[in-house]
Amino acid sequence: MRKDWKETPEAHVFKADLPGLNKEEVKVEVEDDRVLQISGERKVEKEEKKDTWHRVERSSGKFLRKFRLPENAKMDQIKASMENGVLTVMVPKVEVKKPDVKAIEISG
Repeated sequence: MRKDWKETPEAHVFKADLPGLNKEEVKVEVEDDRVLQISGERKVEKEEKKDTWHRVERSSGKFLRKFRLPENAKMDQIKASMENGVLTVMVPKVEVKKPDVKAIEISG
């Protein structure tokens, strides 16, 4: 599974190439300790006795990837979608307020 992880001002965006799989074959979970987990299984193509294989390059079997999410991730608002074999997971970010800076008059 090839994946990208980018951060925008609003969210962390994960994209994973999963060609030939549909959304029912992929599982997206978040563990309590802020770990995003993407897993699934690509089944082996059924082989007929009359078939002659000339080359086999596509992988099959189970896959599992884990990503530790940063502290600014909104864990309760994660969304996942899949289109054309590309899984997209959006992890919104908590808006971090900049501290108010107050000038202090210097006496003396």
